[in-house]
Amino acid sequence: MSKKTATREAYGKTLARLGAVNKNIVVLDADLSKSTKTADFAAVFPERFFDMGVAEQNMLGTAAGLAAAGKIPFASSFAVFATGRAFEQIRNSIAYPKLNVKIAATHAGISVGEDGASHQSIEDISLMRTLPNMTVIVPADAVETEKAVEAAIEVKGPVYLRLGRLGLPVLFDESYRFEVGRAVTLREGSDVTVMACGLMVGQAVEAAEMLAGENISARVINMHTIKPIDRDIIIKAARETGAVVTAEEHSIIGGLGSAVAEVLVQSEPVPQEMVGVRDTFGESGPPSELLQKYGLMAGDIAAAAKKVMGRKKG
Repeated sequence: MSKKTATREAYGKTLARLGAVNKNIVVLDADLSKSTKTADFAAVFPERFFDMGVAEQNMLGTAAGLAAAGKIPFASSFAVFATGRAFEQIRNSIAYPKLNVKIAATHAGISVGEDGASHQSIEDISLMRTLPNMTVIVPADAVETEKAVEAAIEVKGPVYLRLGRLGLPVLFDESYRFEVGRAVTLREGSDVTVMACGLMVGQAVEAAEMLAGENISARVINMHTIKPIDRDIIIKAARETGAVVTAEEHSIIGGLGSAVAEVLVQSEPVPQEMVGVRDTFGESGPPSELLQKYGLMAGDIAAAAKKVMGRKKG
């Protein structure tokens, strides 16, 4: 097993590297640069780093101005503050005029752990994907984060990058190809499809291995881009396996599960089960215990897969 790396760690290192290549990259933070890892960029490009203090709304408004002036601003804070506290600024000052701002929010989901419910953002995907012009990306590991940051720079318009606090197993190597809006099949299967994002991708792969031990063939898809969603891969998987499970470290309301359900109900209706936080706030505790309590483990995905297979037509 390779060393676990948090997606926020990869974000900081990638920003610092790309800053030398693209002089238009500027970085803003809301007094959390050591935690969000934008301090890596600040250390090498202090003249292009702006600590805005505990003022997320001002940070996003300033980022909009910098984008209007031709810069490529990356604005970072914890997900609960970046998307919640500054939602109006993101909506009216960034998404509405389609400005080239990259919102890279860390500490998303309940795996924030001991910081508790006030800091565990489980609604940020929902908030961001409802906004016209917004691209929403949820990397599964450090390698995918690096490539997602590179891809975000090429997107002409606002991007929301959802990053985490917890160290995650590295699933991909440097040969991995990342493309915005194009999901990746990690494992072929014929009985059921598991579509996951973020830290749940690793759990989905583990769940597929568990199911294989019971002679159940599970397809695993890394749905790293929530918006624009890869409709083609969803429809193909639904037709070929006849049942879908979605897995996300987010509320089952409005996130990946909802996005997939919207495609299925319009194009290829099949049974679906959703693994995620079930309309409740989190609580303080060790990340591993929280993931287990809120049903976000490989075993929970495997159980959902067997349940949805029982609902298959024919």
